[in-house]
This record gives sequence, structure tokens and C-alpha cells, in this order.
Amino acid sequence: MHKTNFMIDLGIFAAFLVALEPRLTGETLHEWFSLAFAGVLIVHLLLHWKWVVNVGRNFFRKLWHTSRLKFVVNALLFTSFTVLMMSGLMISRSVLNFLGLEASHNSLWRELHSLFANVTLILAGLHFALGWNWLVAMAKRYWIAPLRSLLKIGKPAQPAVVPVKVDDK
Repeated sequence: MHKTNFMIDLGIFAAFLVALEPRLTGETLHEWFSLAFAGVLIVHLLLHWKWVVNVGRNFFRKLWHTSRLKFVVNALLFTSFTVLMMSGLMISRSVLNFLGLEASHNSLWRELHSLFANVTLILAGLHFALGWNWLVAMAKRYWIAPLRSLLKIGKPAQPAVVPVKVDDK
């Protein structure tokens, strides 16, 4: 399960970076890619749902711990991303056109989309930083260790200990 989470997290990170820059893909691909990205985030949330429920249930039982901070950051990230997606859909040209709907011409939606893209970026950075130790551990387990064994790189060889018989004479 850790490997699946790790690979999904890496995919989410890469997709997030691409989605943040619409000039990289063009507006049409940005819209469809972002919609697919939202689907992957739902899978991510479902994979971590037990954690969300457990921390939410115990949120007020302890004075302070890292899980509480992660929970708050994740809740804010989810809220920010939801506003980002909703505002993006409201100004969408390709997705709404495909659905036979017309995009809103209200500039408030575009301003909200721009603002929450920045807020989401900051919160995603915090989310990433709070999970750094886990990411490093997973990278070591699934990338570094296999590469070391493949390339036969390991810890330096220790000198062999050879028992020596000492005469008492």
C-alpha cells in the first residue's frame, strides 16, 4: 500500500506542477488535465480516508501534535482546491462547451481562480513539507535501495574478523 500511495503522490505532485502553468499545455489541455487531476485527488483522499476519520475523531483530545497540524493544512488544502476547481469550471471554455454550457463572463470567477491557485500552491507546499520524512523514507525504500542492490552499491565492506589463538607461553 505504501508503494501505491507513494506513486500516486508523485503523480499528483507532477500533475499539480503542470496544471499550475496553463501556458505549458494550452488552455484546453489545462482544463481537461485539471479535471482528471481532481479525480486522482479524490482517489488520494479515499486512500487516506481512515487517517482523516481517525484524526478528525481525536482532534480535540490532545493539546497539540503533528497530526492535528496536518489535518488543518489538509482541510484548508481541500477547501482551497475545491474553490479553485469550481472557479475554474465557471470560467472554463472547453469543458463547459463540451457539456453544452456557457462560461461565466463575471471577472470575479477569474479573480477567485487566480487567488486560489496561489493559496492552493502555498498549502500544497505545506502539505508536501509536513510529509517530507515519509517521502524520503519511501524514496529510499523504492528507489535508492533497489538501485543500490542493482548496482551492488552498499555499505563499505568491513574487514573480516579472524580469530587468533594466543599461546600463553
